[in-house]
Amino acid sequence: MKTLSETWFADGYIDFELKKYTLLAYLQEVHKYFDANKLYPQLADVIFHYNNLVAFRENKKYLQEQFPKKLTGIQLEKLQLLYEQIIEDDEMMQELEDIINYSTGKMQKAISNGTEIYEFVENKLTIFPVGLIPLDVREGYFFLSEGNYRNTRVYQYRLSFFEKHDEKYRAIKTEYIDQWERNMVNSYENIKAELIRNKKDLPNPAVYSIETPLTFPVDETLLPVAKRSLVRYITAA
Repeated sequence: MKTLSETWFADGYIDFELKKYTLLAYLQEVHKYFDANKLYPQLADVIFHYNNLVAFRENKKYLQEQFPKKLTGIQLEKLQLLYEQIIEDDEMMQELEDIINYSTGKMQKAISNGTEIYEFVENKLTIFPVGLIPLDVREGYFFLSEGNYRNTRVYQYRLSFFEKHDEKYRAIKTEYIDQWERNMVNSYENIKAELIRNKKDLPNPAVYSIETPLTFPVDETLLPVAKRSLVRYITAA
């Protein structure tokens, strides 16, 4: 996949037409993945670059207030953007502003397209507990079944919590365990019982099933959406 550097809009020669074609080539590649219903890492990458541009634009006022100093090391969210520029160069700053305004508009459309796919997949997911759920749900398993539900992928998950800017966030770490073929013997309850027998480190795990009739790419779409949906499901419960 074509990629952009973290500082692509300010790298090298700052020219609107040059940056425009750099961006369009990147977004064309992104849309190829979206057309194949592959969301990740493309959607996250576009959002990352969009946020960088917005953060830079919002910090422009700060840059102007520091005139006429030569600045280095402006801290942007999720990125330490090393940028050297003489602020009194109004023509250069205008060119950069035009690049940013054009790019954020194009990226917004790409993000919107990706979000539509994400929401479509999310609405096609059904999540429910398998058996009794323990009080501690920070660690356990989830089953992912897609298409005709004949095969079930099993993942171990672990939830963690962290704070950022006085807000609490939840993150999920997963590990692929195995795949079972669903039949009379391999019901969800029997798969759960086998996991408990074979993995002594989780004697009483929380187990959830996630089903979808879709046959979208698992690693690029179904799994990332399922993980985020499971976090919300557990949090709401």
